[in-house]
Formats: sequence, structure tokens, C-alpha cells
Amino acid sequence: MTEDSLPKGSLPKAEFAFPGPLRDQLVAAVLDGSKTSTTGLVVDYEHDGDPLPVAGERSVVVDSDDRPVAVIEVTDVRVVPLADVDLAHAVDEGEGDETVAQWRAGHEEFWHSAEMREALDDPDFTVDDTTLCVLERFRVVTDLRSREK
Repeated sequence: MTEDSLPKGSLPKAEFAFPGPLRDQLVAAVLDGSKTSTTGLVVDYEHDGDPLPVAGERSVVVDSDDRPVAVIEVTDVRVVPLADVDLAHAVDEGEGDETVAQWRAGHEEFWHSAEMREALDDPDFTVDDTTLCVLERFRVVTDLRSREK
């Protein structure tokens, strides 16, 4: 099944990170239930002209090959400064972080990457304690992998 085979007017895509090993790791964590939260940046939504997520919205998680693998539903959204991200959110991202400092180091590495800076059209982009983050909680509604068989 590909995105093109989804019905017209179907759900928007949920893309975790950029295609590659990190996306594969995050998608696997969504599918095994260890990832139930994610973090975006308000500036990224604004740059893309996208509205912030709201509870109840559903989207299709795609893997690095752009194949739909699951449908998720947003259960909660909070916008907070980076300094206010809490341990529960960090742990629920399913990346194995045991402290907010570990979580933040990994996220700052991603947000300061060449790919992210290119996506934001800002070669000097950086985050700090005041950077507004979109803390999103979600649940898997449907595992689409079984439909491929």
C-alpha cells in the first residue's frame, strides 16, 4: 500500500524526523507502543504554513519509503517553552531517554542538523530555553501493515 493508494480526501501524513535510520527507529517505536508522544517546533509549523495539531485529529504514519504503516490519533497537545518540557513527555517519546537533559541533547542535535536548518530555510537556526515546542500525545488507532499482506 502506498500513499497514492489511500482514498482521495484521506488522512494527512504523520512524518517522524526525516526519511532514514531515525525515522525507521521512531516508526518502530510507534508500532511497538513505546512511542506515544512527539515534539515539534512552533516555528516549523509556521514555516510550513501548517496549523498546530488538535486533539482528535488523525493522521497516517509513513515509514522511510513513504509507505503508510499506522493511523494515529492525537490525544493531547500542549505548547510550552523548551525549558518546560517534562520528564513524562520525554520518556514517552520512546527513544530510551531517562532524563530531560538526555532528551533535550538528542532533540537539539536534530533541530540543529543541516537537514532541519535547510527545511526551515535558516542556516543558523538554533533553539534555546524560550523556543516554543508543540508537545503532542497520540495513540495508534490502526496498524496498516496487516493490510499489505
